[in-house]
Amino acid sequence: MISPPHRQTARLLIEEAIIAGARRGKACSELEISDRTLRRWTKDGQIHADQRPLVPRPEPTNKLSAAERTAVLDVCNSKEFASLPASQIVPKLADQGCYLASDSSFYRILRSDGQQHHRGRAKPPVRRKPPTSYKASAPCEVWTWDITWMPGPIAGMFFYLYLIVDIFSRKIVGWEVHERESADLAAVLIRQAVLAEGCTLRPLVLHADNGSPMKGATMKTTMEKLGITTSYSRPRVSNDNPFSEALFRTCKYRPDWPTKGFTTRADAQAWVTSFASWYNGEHLHSAIRFVTPDARHDGRDHATLASRAILYAKTRAQNPKRWSGKTRNWQPAGPVWLNPENEISAPEIRDAA
Repeated sequence: MISPPHRQTARLLIEEAIIAGARRGKACSELEISDRTLRRWTKDGQIHADQRPLVPRPEPTNKLSAAERTAVLDVCNSKEFASLPASQIVPKLADQGCYLASDSSFYRILRSDGQQHHRGRAKPPVRRKPPTSYKASAPCEVWTWDITWMPGPIAGMFFYLYLIVDIFSRKIVGWEVHERESADLAAVLIRQAVLAEGCTLRPLVLHADNGSPMKGATMKTTMEKLGITTSYSRPRVSNDNPFSEALFRTCKYRPDWPTKGFTTRADAQAWVTSFASWYNGEHLHSAIRFVTPDARHDGRDHATLASRAILYAKTRAQNPKRWSGKTRNWQPAGPVWLNPENEISAPEIRDAA
């Protein structure tokens, strides 16, 4: 049950989102509560304690008796059904001409008796802790990287593209094409990117998947020497590294991507050189108000966006009938979160100086 102080925080966050233009229902869903729940908490503009636990609730008239509940437990613990879930037990009992309770009643009885656990010899599913959330308020605070395949000249042969992206500006800060995956090669690329961006003395988070190049001993040693904080995705969960995955998709859906593969590693490097130049210097990225990653990275996006805002304001003043509401938002994009499940408590990367 959420306490009143946390409810007050949730209400303030939702009000800020609504003022910024979000819908009330969407804002509530981001905090995993419903619009009705928020209305129940609020009375005369104030947040109050939840009174539902204090309301007396009569027992249902069709509640199973103690003898019937015992019969369900005895069946579940019998030798014949001990390794089966309730969803299997109920149909088998029906085939024997016996009905004790529904599947949900079986599960409810087992849960109340502390027996709702994994049944059988199969390994129970593991609930993994979500990755830590990080907030990037400026360039060179949070980077993500990954490796993807580039088709070679024959089927089954690949080149490997190592790509590092700054999530704040979406700029490609480092890349290389190799003929194999290696932690040693990745460590060299990370070192080169850090030196090129001049962030050796600044706190930096580097997020990656769980592959062997990402967790190799050489890679870990290099990041420790550079003062880089490591962050990893959950096993087999690609959504934990969305910025790299989205960049790979943009890369492979370019019109000039060679569908028949690259002839040599040099050809692959030449293509990525052209792609990185276009992506950083020409591509207007939708997530950063349609400015280039280079402009966002260097802070030049403020002048561009201010010029657009002046143009829209002037156009609206000249012909106000064409505008039924506000003009387009040309304010610079705000901070960027990596895996923002815990935005409220996520640590913000700050400059040590």
